[in-house]
Amino acid sequence: MRVLVTGGAGFVGANLCAVLIERGHEVAVLDDLSTGLIGQLDGLDLEFHFGSVLSSDDLRRAGSGADAVVHLAGRPSVTRSIDDPRATHEANATGTLCVLEYARKTGKYVVMASSSSVYGSNPAEVKSESMACSPISPYAVSKLAAESYALAYGKSFGMPNLCLRFFNIYGPRQRSDHEHAALIPRLVNSALTDAPVTVLGDGEQSRDFTYIDTVAEVLAQAVERRVVHDQPVNLGFGRTTTINQVVDCLREVLATDVEVVHGESRPGDVRMSAADSTVLRSLFPTVRPVSLREGIGRTVEWMSSVLADERRAPEVAR
Repeated sequence: MRVLVTGGAGFVGANLCAVLIERGHEVAVLDDLSTGLIGQLDGLDLEFHFGSVLSSDDLRRAGSGADAVVHLAGRPSVTRSIDDPRATHEANATGTLCVLEYARKTGKYVVMASSSSVYGSNPAEVKSESMACSPISPYAVSKLAAESYALAYGKSFGMPNLCLRFFNIYGPRQRSDHEHAALIPRLVNSALTDAPVTVLGDGEQSRDFTYIDTVAEVLAQAVERRVVHDQPVNLGFGRTTTINQVVDCLREVLATDVEVVHGESRPGDVRMSAADSTVLRSLFPTVRPVSLREGIGRTVEWMSSVLADERRAPEVAR
């Protein structure tokens, strides 16, 4: 099978590409490198196309011969969306519409990424797909619009697709070197470089953290079995963890103390978020989540290796 991965040079995309190739599939990547890094794909036998999902020509070029599309391209981050709502909408909502229209015209199956942020201010701690969405950031609105387009294409055109709501993914290949970096890579990088770990708010906000290998397995199975569903599906396992508990887990993995500094909460962030995994488990019964302890351990091991390579680089240059 040949698979087009949009946003394939990003965190989730690069990990998925590695899994698909390992399983014997041909992979093409379309990425404009606005947030992804070409270095994420080093060592992977794939076809890379520089371009944008907003361009029908780029989609046709990269998607030639593909049987399926995994649409991961977009503009991540709640804070970036507050800084520039229009750019976020164009990348996430309009970009998804372009991918869906391309897939409709060429008869391709689509798996696409949405986000748990669409639930927004819904007060329920465990989020079920049947609950009302109440987005509180431009980013969340853009993802809700994107998944709504996917559902509409399924109903209007009979176009097979699956929309997955990601819940706080973490693991190797996730960047920590920019201001919009996600929580766990920021914490791990700070701890490994002996810098204070910054926790926004009181640290009692909770998340459903999902290790990247689990996400890649779900995406790969979806493509291979052409899994479809008439509603978005949570990609999370209902395991609630506070930020303070993540810090404690990091202390345990590193067997050392980690200094914590508290900062102000960010606008647009939700207080509690965990997935009702009933639908996910029914569609992917063989997928098992990785424990937080094991996942953070693997992440620490990977980031330690990255930091060691960075320290060696100046020596090699000399």
